[in-house]
Amino acid sequence: MARRIARAEERSGRAPGSVRLLPVTKGAPASVVRDAMTAGLTEFGENRVQEAESKIPLVGPGARWHLIGNLQTNKAKRAVSLFDEIHSIDSARLAEEVGRRALAVGRVVPCYAEVNTSGDATKHGVRPDEALDLLRCVAETPGLRAIGLMTIGPLAGGAEGARASFRLLRRLRDEAARAGIVPVDAGLSMGMSDDFEIAVEEGATVVRVGSAMFGPAD
Repeated sequence: MARRIARAEERSGRAPGSVRLLPVTKGAPASVVRDAMTAGLTEFGENRVQEAESKIPLVGPGARWHLIGNLQTNKAKRAVSLFDEIHSIDSARLAEEVGRRALAVGRVVPCYAEVNTSGDATKHGVRPDEALDLLRCVAETPGLRAIGLMTIGPLAGGAEGARASFRLLRRLRDEAARAGIVPVDAGLSMGMSDDFEIAVEEGATVVRVGSAMFGPAD
């Protein structure tokens, strides 16, 4: 997996090591995560608060955890206690609740604003024309730190559809940087098992890879 990321970095003229691999352990038991840690991996993504709540204590110390799946406001308190980063802030209401819960435990949580760049009705995230407002909200909410934007590639459209989706997210990040909302090197969490190499070519800083590493989730 690291070699494929490195080749994509090279193809697109990016510096080696520009992209972080985030293994997604949805459906994988704690033993698999511990094996991955033995192999040198330290950061992992989970889709559901409930699954992470039972898995993380079994894995033990030494890992950093990212929530990459949809987060409901009524689970914000639990998410703040479990995750080091949250990739799926998709509304001002959720940002405010996560920030409130973070402050209550003395934390500042790094967060990505989620954008629906494909227009798929089944996906979460704000519309592209709402992305800067949401990112500004995250940046201005006490208890949160805006570190970038996140998206999920389209269900249809193949490689070119994915490429267009990722290019759009990169443009939105660049607009946010010009507006002074985030730094110019703010993160782009985009790309999954089927399209992560395209995401790397289009500027991803984090790729979320699950089935390509661990097989299909149960």
